[in-house]
Amino acid sequence: MPEKKRTASGVAGGLLGLIGLSAAAGVLITATVTPAIALTGAAATNAITMFDNLPSVLDIDKLMLPSTIVAINPADGSEVELATFYDQDRSPVTFDQVTPVMYDAILSSEDPRFYQHGGVDLIGTSRALLQNVRGGGETQGGSSISQQYVKNVLIQRCESNADADAVAELNTTAEDAAVAAAEKATAEAADGVAVDPATLYVAPTADEIRAKTDEVLANCWTEATTAAGADGIQRKLQEMRYAIALEQKYSKNDILLGYLNIANFGGRTYGVDAAAKRYFSVSAKDLSVAQAATLAGIVQNPNTYRIDRPGGSIFDGDLAYNKAPDGSIDDVDPRSIQALITLRDEGTITDEQVLAAADGYSATKGRQLYVLSRLLDDGKITQEQYVAAAIEPITPVLSPADTGCSTAGGSAYFCQYVRDIVENDPAFGATAEEREKALKRGGLKIYTTLDFRVQMAAENAMKENVPSSVDFMRLGSTIVSIETTTGRILAIAQNTQFAEDASAASDPNKSALVFAGDSTYGSSGGFNPGSTFKLFTLIDWLEKGHSVNETLNGQVRVIKRMTNSCDGDWVNTTNDRVGNFGGGGGYTGTPMQFTAQSLNSGYFAMAEQLDLCDIEKVATKMGVTNASTGQPVDVNTQFSIIGSSNVSPIAMAGAYATVANNGIYCQPKAIDRVVDSDGVEITPPARTCTQVLDPKVAATAAYALEGVMQRGGTGSQANPYDGTPLLGKTGTHETYHTWMIESSTKVTTAAWVGNIEGLNDVFEPFGGLRYILARQTQEAADSAYGGDDFPEPDSNLTRVILRDLPSVIGMSVDQATATLENAGFSVNVGDPVDSGEAEGIIAAQNPGAGRVSGGTTVTISPSNGQGLAVPDVSGKQLDKALSDLRGSGFGNVQPGTCTEDESAGPQGKATSTNPAAGTVVNRNAAITVNYSRAKCT
Repeated sequence: MPEKKRTASGVAGGLLGLIGLSAAAGVLITATVTPAIALTGAAATNAITMFDNLPSVLDIDKLMLPSTIVAINPADGSEVELATFYDQDRSPVTFDQVTPVMYDAILSSEDPRFYQHGGVDLIGTSRALLQNVRGGGETQGGSSISQQYVKNVLIQRCESNADADAVAELNTTAEDAAVAAAEKATAEAADGVAVDPATLYVAPTADEIRAKTDEVLANCWTEATTAAGADGIQRKLQEMRYAIALEQKYSKNDILLGYLNIANFGGRTYGVDAAAKRYFSVSAKDLSVAQAATLAGIVQNPNTYRIDRPGGSIFDGDLAYNKAPDGSIDDVDPRSIQALITLRDEGTITDEQVLAAADGYSATKGRQLYVLSRLLDDGKITQEQYVAAAIEPITPVLSPADTGCSTAGGSAYFCQYVRDIVENDPAFGATAEEREKALKRGGLKIYTTLDFRVQMAAENAMKENVPSSVDFMRLGSTIVSIETTTGRILAIAQNTQFAEDASAASDPNKSALVFAGDSTYGSSGGFNPGSTFKLFTLIDWLEKGHSVNETLNGQVRVIKRMTNSCDGDWVNTTNDRVGNFGGGGGYTGTPMQFTAQSLNSGYFAMAEQLDLCDIEKVATKMGVTNASTGQPVDVNTQFSIIGSSNVSPIAMAGAYATVANNGIYCQPKAIDRVVDSDGVEITPPARTCTQVLDPKVAATAAYALEGVMQRGGTGSQANPYDGTPLLGKTGTHETYHTWMIESSTKVTTAAWVGNIEGLNDVFEPFGGLRYILARQTQEAADSAYGGDDFPEPDSNLTRVILRDLPSVIGMSVDQATATLENAGFSVNVGDPVDSGEAEGIIAAQNPGAGRVSGGTTVTISPSNGQGLAVPDVSGKQLDKALSDLRGSGFGNVQPGTCTEDESAGPQGKATSTNPAAGTVVNRNAAITVNYSRAKCT
């Protein structure tokens, strides 16, 4: 405040002493208000010069106004207020929005000659100055409405800068302390090297800043109203100078209305309309005579006369009355209810009416009666109106004075998410202090994206299904829905009761955190997404040109290595084997199957052929980062591809919305528009939509994710089967967190149920809740927004892949297995077979070498070492043939079928063997030799 820097000696301009200054002030008042009066003498001349040199221009700053967070009711387009935020609760009104009796009450009690004087009431101010000089204590009243308006403008200006002034004062103190410490350290240093004060500077803490700000705020009122002695007269003179100049610029009605809009009415209630609503739940135009007189009385000492305290305004040393045993009134304090006693003594009212009228707020009643008497004396009310108002007890009809999101009911967490945006986004100010002022003083109207059709469904689903707390764990749950084509957040619901302040966290039923958000917007660290994170492996798989119908070895096995071009390859040095949730050994299959059934081992097979660094980059470009740090998620191990980093539900919903939106990622947003107190549009926080995926990739990913929601898929329980095409994905991180994310082409819904903290089993008791929450919310979204068919998948990304199957005959079992697995095939080792190969050498494979589907299971059969090839003995004499076979190692050789042939002669010739020549059989197998002979006997 400019006047704070002026000294009494500077203002006096050489006048000697307080008495001289006071006398000069009286002369100056007369000269300024009634310039026709002749003034003589050096004192008068000097005083006039001094007064004229005081600043005369007072700019009327914009009022501190509450900001409001609202939602639009889609049923009728009306605005629904979710919450207000303010340092000063104020609702400015125009002149005709205040009942005339309110103007009469304030003028009769505070400034009855308002329309006659030129800004300063000569009579009242002179009396106050003389009293100040005589008493030497605090300055007295006598201020005109114009002066009081000036005083309130200066107080508000001081209060609006309180935080900055507090920081500046603390910084100066800290800097002075650092300099002094540096000088001392330099003087004591043996080497004589100067110590830099900057190294000793200690910045003020947040608690110190808050305490100093409160001190500055208190001084704003004190310095403007109760300065004593020369300072008090100096303040009064400056106040008068401003008031006179004010009346030369503004009309009387403008000044009167300005005063009623800025004045404090107790606590954080400012302005007559906010006071009427706070204390009587009516607007300023509907105040009764008694109510108007009460409010007019409150402004004289707002925090003494306010009527929203349960104990009333009776305080020590000011008890208004005592009731004697016979029921009469005794020991009445004439300062408060003497007017009532007078009416009682006149027989107009009874003792009981006196007691009832004063009950609870006797001090305020006394001030109200003074205002009523002034109204009566000025002819502004009748005797009947006076009596009726006098005997009517002060009966507040309080409206809540709550500020913050606790007033938003089930939408409180949505509200808090919006508040965090205002307090953190540069669109509302370059610094945290500026953003705080914008929220609590800027009079902003913040239109949110909330859609009650979806919000109420989410709230009801949460309320009906998820308890706010359980005994054995810190249970948390949230639902968030996002419009896919815009990123507009339509709903946020949470299982806990909203706590305005984090200290309420000791109550397990309450939380100040917005589970759907992150550390910046919601103060939440996020949660492990489990298999919902597989989305990014699927996208990278498709971006690398792979097909969802490619066959892979999805069996549980040791993955030795995964490529990571960012941080270095991940190597499984301990041969860990990561299994599937719920057990199961996996199978050879396709990404279509792996996705529908959420097979971990199948996704490991996919990631094994990709680059972990690329999977991480996919998550980042689709809006998913670490919820605590805002940095890219860590995808650097086998386990990380199935969701081991903490992410926010809003971010995950945004990523799935990208797939449903043809690859266009829209940054989630909760604010549609913002207007200031003058109705001027303010640019809301920037949120963009960007094509981050090839539409062919998005369409094919949607095709795979649709399988999740169909019967047999892991997400089918969350499908409302309302005819709207849906894609989705389930997620379970160990047993600690459960997720369900589903989306139409219009709206994406994410539901999470898990541990707020700790690692308790949530799956067994609550694993099914995610389906219910997502299904009921998505059904409401489908009803409101509908949904189209997803685009057809790309033919190239859905093709069946054939691969070359090599021959492994003659290899060892280990060599054959490695060869086949490296070529992308699964291997089954069959029973040993008869073969001429050495024992253990692969003697057979099925299917044989050639072009087959990738991932086909190949059965390999090792030799048992007992196999011999039957030699060809055709054309030999029968005896020789039998002898040769026995000589080759076969132990069971017999003649077979005889065929008569004259040319064969009497000895006979071998014609064939069974098994045929070249067949590998066990050496003990029966071999028969067929022959021909001239005569068969």
